[in-house]
Amino acid sequence: MTHKFAQQRPSSALRSAARPAVVLTAGLALLMSAAGAGQAADGRAAQPGCGALAGRAPLPAAAPAPDAKAVGNAAQKISYGLAPELPIGLWSSSSVTLRTPVRKGTVRLDVDSRGFSTDSLVVQRYVPATRTWTDLRTGPGGGSAPTHGVFTFPVTTSADARHPQTVALRLQDLDRPGTLSVTASVDDGRGHTYRAPARTATATRPATTVTGWPAKGVTLTRGGAARPFTLTVKNTTGRTYPAVGVAYFAYGAGRSHALRPADLVVQQYRAGHGWERIPLVANGCDPGMSASLRPASRSVAPGATAEYRLRVAVARTAPADVTAGESGIAVSNGDQSFSSQELPFAIGAGK
Repeated sequence: MTHKFAQQRPSSALRSAARPAVVLTAGLALLMSAAGAGQAADGRAAQPGCGALAGRAPLPAAAPAPDAKAVGNAAQKISYGLAPELPIGLWSSSSVTLRTPVRKGTVRLDVDSRGFSTDSLVVQRYVPATRTWTDLRTGPGGGSAPTHGVFTFPVTTSADARHPQTVALRLQDLDRPGTLSVTASVDDGRGHTYRAPARTATATRPATTVTGWPAKGVTLTRGGAARPFTLTVKNTTGRTYPAVGVAYFAYGAGRSHALRPADLVVQQYRAGHGWERIPLVANGCDPGMSASLRPASRSVAPGATAEYRLRVAVARTAPADVTAGESGIAVSNGDQSFSSQELPFAIGAGK
């Protein structure tokens, strides 16, 4: 199951998490909110917030200048370069090289996607004057999941074949695997439009599997034994993921009560430490909860695997009118989720 966080980011006004899809989206929002409020990577609790979008976003920090080498050849008025692989959750390099004068012109990227919506694609350009990355302007998509998108930015340059100008870009797919094709063009402001050959790339992501928790769910007994399961993240892409974050989140409600963090016991096994309880953090707006798991490794190289051993139990204090719950796992690069899975459960009365 995947979610779009680009043009259709989750609302902070999540008032009901009855459906699994909403639970997963709310769970990721809880994780980002907790991280923003100071929840450490080792799972220590932070003050609950009201979702990932609460408050103002911080100003962008100065970024190091990218390596913006010219692409294409001297005969091309405009050339476009694109990394062949776009691992979800990581930025992938791209660039436009101009070899013709442009006066108050516009560079346009026409993007066609297969397997994911172009609304979930973020394209940014580097601005040397401010040393920041800024989003390109986007044209309106068609339908709920458009497969054609237009990204533009203004440009003025005195470039020519001997003195090319290169604009550094970067792309990130926020949704799911697939392919995309990008055709770059420039309107030079003098009545001419030049196009570059199309470039293609494949959006990929690490493979994640959960064993020990059937898709149809399990039954947890109040005050009973914990259910163990294992999450395995294998980096099947060609890029190293410098950080892998995992969030566990849950929700359950009856006619009069909802599950609280004290009603679920979540533990993670770590070599040399044994089973450690992971504190759940209540959402400040909705009756949901989440926890950031302790990292299994600091980075995951291509072909490498990160494994998380967990177990979940329902405390004896859980309200009697709550007979079922929804939970899930979201895997991210520490900032952007690239995979999620539902872990539904029923709650038995116990002895």
